[in-house]
Amino acid sequence: MEAMAVNPSDRLSGVPLKNPPQIIPSASQNPILQSQQPPQFPTYLEKPDVSPRARILCEILTKALPHEVETALSNTRIEPLSEIVEEVLKLSYAYPTAAVKFFRWAGMSRKHSAFAWNLMVDLLGKNKLFEQMWDAVRSMKQEGVLSVSTFVSVFGSYCSAGRFNEAIMTFDVMERYGVKPDVVAVNSLLSAICREENQTFKALEFFERIKTKIAPDADSFAILLEGWEKEGNVAKAKNTFGEMVIRVGWSPQNMSAYDAFLTTLVRGLQTDDAINFLRVMKGKNCLPGLKFFSNALDILIKQNDSAHAVPLWDIMVGSGLLPNLIMYNAIIGVLCNNDDIDNAFRYFDEMVFYGAFPDSLAYNMIFQCLIKNKKVREAGRFFFEMIKNEWPPTHSNCAAAITMFLDNDDPEMAIEIWDYMIKSNVLPLEESANALLSGLSNMGRLSELRRFAENMFDRRINIDDSTMSKLKQAFYKEGRSSRDTYDSLSRKWKSS
Repeated sequence: MEAMAVNPSDRLSGVPLKNPPQIIPSASQNPILQSQQPPQFPTYLEKPDVSPRARILCEILTKALPHEVETALSNTRIEPLSEIVEEVLKLSYAYPTAAVKFFRWAGMSRKHSAFAWNLMVDLLGKNKLFEQMWDAVRSMKQEGVLSVSTFVSVFGSYCSAGRFNEAIMTFDVMERYGVKPDVVAVNSLLSAICREENQTFKALEFFERIKTKIAPDADSFAILLEGWEKEGNVAKAKNTFGEMVIRVGWSPQNMSAYDAFLTTLVRGLQTDDAINFLRVMKGKNCLPGLKFFSNALDILIKQNDSAHAVPLWDIMVGSGLLPNLIMYNAIIGVLCNNDDIDNAFRYFDEMVFYGAFPDSLAYNMIFQCLIKNKKVREAGRFFFEMIKNEWPPTHSNCAAAITMFLDNDDPEMAIEIWDYMIKSNVLPLEESANALLSGLSNMGRLSELRRFAENMFDRRINIDDSTMSKLKQAFYKEGRSSRDTYDSLSRKWKSS
């Protein structure tokens, strides 16, 4: 460290390594690198809780001329304590050249912490200054502060730059730098590769090569399974999951792996397999938590797949998990969309027993489903239940219900809904008003038709031309006196 303290810039600028990883083509030759956007790093300007001394040093790094940085730093008379150095480095990723000068200056007066060294390696790597990054790694070896954490940073920097082969080569040279690779290093490299788009096959290649030397653990498989989930590769997910069960067995601690695997199956339209696996997992006491079921239900709803939503739901509730109101509304919604009234009512009725009380959305989805399926008696009873529990139907459901009841010879129930709308001020009224007048016209209920039409005109409710045509047809076919009645209504309509 003494040599580094005297002139650390020599170490960080160009000392060759004995066994550096092979360099792949530059960005101009590599389409992966060409497509990447420049990284955005936080600075002290965006951080409100920067310490006063660190802020002064950061301002120098960002504003001082390159040849004046070290002099300016010395003039502050700020002692570069480890915590100050670490804080400044965290905020200096956007200024790598100045950060190197700061690191050298701070190293003149005291030995750097292992964390500061790791920050320096990460800073250089994230800025794709890979030669200088390796110079820092070599210096760390000489100082005896290299660790797996250092190499984890290198893995991430290479992978974020699309240089996966070099990340893997870095793993291969760890022992030459005195750090024994272990399963933590394996998992860190797998994770760094899988974080990038469509690179799980590359991670699998490394996994297949290394698993005979370093035994994978549950996290190794979880990382791969999450990669297959992101890429939607069902076949590979099944292979990886099968190998996981053979190698590490079943355990409730492996829930992230199970979640990823099952979600891949559901999203890949293999929900039958997912449900079968869920039943097996239940027997192994490895059933996923509410998060998986909520996500899976969301996927099935987007697929409009009520057939699989029901057994999935029943496994969830049967295992003691308590769905919330949002989940109940989701399952009721997909069942209503598929006209599965029986199951929709079943879940609606059981909600309160699991602590989820129906809201306006739940009531109106059930009511709408009854209307759509022309369940006249059930819809009438349900309407009274809604208003009794103070969850009134929406104006659009009221209009649809009025039409349905009139089309099915139940004008009394249609009028009941209209009267409720007037009494409770359910707005807007136009759609329901036109539905009521049209239905009464079709049924020839002239006395009620006249009474409601006059009331609507007095309220200045907008009645459509097409509705008035139906009124005219209904009144005109009943003789002269009825014609006079219509003509009087028409004059009121035009003046309203």
